[in-house]
Amino acid sequence: MINYLQKNRLDDKTAIIVGGLGLIGREVSAAFAMAGAKTIILDFNKNVEKLFIKKICDKGYDVSFTVFDCANMQGMDRNFSLITREYGSPDIFINCSYPRTEEWAKSSFKDITLQSFQKNVDIHMNSYAWLARLAAESMVQEKINGSIIQLGSIYGIVGQDLSVYEGLDMQENMTYATIKGGITNLTRQMASYYGQFNIRVNTICPGGLQGHMAGKSDAQDPKFIHQYNKKVPLKRMGRADEVASVALFLASDASSYITGTNIIVDGGWTTI
Repeated sequence: MINYLQKNRLDDKTAIIVGGLGLIGREVSAAFAMAGAKTIILDFNKNVEKLFIKKICDKGYDVSFTVFDCANMQGMDRNFSLITREYGSPDIFINCSYPRTEEWAKSSFKDITLQSFQKNVDIHMNSYAWLARLAAESMVQEKINGSIIQLGSIYGIVGQDLSVYEGLDMQENMTYATIKGGITNLTRQMASYYGQFNIRVNTICPGGLQGHMAGKSDAQDPKFIHQYNKKVPLKRMGRADEVASVALFLASDASSYITGTNIIVDGGWTTI
């Protein structure tokens, strides 16, 4: 009889989590560590890592942290090579990063500049694409049957519903839709090619989550939350741990025949 609980474990696996200290990344890091993976957290935010790493390591989990800046495109190959040289090629690679420029909040069609658009596409979409390729090629070289997971968004699949922004200092984001749409289709292309090497590539597309919004203050406007929740069949925003649970599934052998797909975690937003 198949041990279904064991299929969800990550024992003897090495997982690299880019952006592992962000809103979603912290939950993914905790989930992978608790499932038994040797968990390598990459993030540029070294000011918050000590307490989190200590807390999770005190529970006996195998977690390490390395400073890594996705926005440094010129040094990406070298820096990723240093990571794999130190920790080995990953069995699991997930990108939860959210690199962006200071003017990210001014990405509406009427406010955006070409310079801002190009820079954000480069450090976000292009970094996602290139890091995924580096991870996949590392797995191929070491003959690892790996799992690569990208973080997309519902707004890489459907257009933004502008009604949820009515009466708020919030607007549509041209750059975000471009980036997340690109990441979503990259998953399909990578799955098509890397399947021959037994490497699975999938995307998780979350809807709105409880927590801060990129380019805005830490607290979400209650009016936005109310207007957003009205549009969701489950009548609430999601939680980062609900995304992490899906990531754990995609990282494990429980999803061994799933590749090239986008798992939508949105409370039903995209169904209507």
